[in-house]
Amino acid sequence: AGRMWPAPSTEARVRQDAELMLAYARGDAAAFAELYSRHKGGTYRYFLRHLRGEQHVAEELHQDLWLRVVAARQRYAVEAKFTTWLYTLARNRLVDHWRSAGSHRAASLDADDAPEAREALEREAIEADGAVGPLRATLDAEAGRRLAAALQATPPPQRDAFLLHVEAGLSLVEIAALTGTPAETVK
Repeated sequence: AGRMWPAPSTEARVRQDAELMLAYARGDAAAFAELYSRHKGGTYRYFLRHLRGEQHVAEELHQDLWLRVVAARQRYAVEAKFTTWLYTLARNRLVDHWRSAGSHRAASLDADDAPEAREALEREAIEADGAVGPLRATLDAEAGRRLAAALQATPPPQRDAFLLHVEAGLSLVEIAALTGTPAETVK
């Protein structure tokens, strides 16, 4: 009988992500494909939720993020978790977008005039392979609707900390370092 091995721990996966990025820097395109496959959903949702359903802008920022990953492959060094590095790039791109736009615009998904934004969030909740994503699983429940409404009403800095924790799996200490905010403030 075959022996059952435990699933790799989060630490093992983190090492795998860093190893994949280093392999990509050496020219292994399949390593990039695997990294992209692992993280495309979370990074896209990070942008989409910050932009409150502005799908076209989220797609543009998401594409730009991954172009930046490609451009940075030769400079990549394992100094932190890969996800910390990746979401630092994502957050910086989002901040650049807000600066270039001159303000942080946000439309309520509860407004009657925002059905496209609500549909975009629901569509993105289904992953490319057809699996049900985490947002879709909770939107059907009352608790999920309340969470979505609370997230929409949350000021951008708090929303950012929440999404960095939920989507990237970063700890409070890692979020504090990434955002330059004291850990107690992040908490």
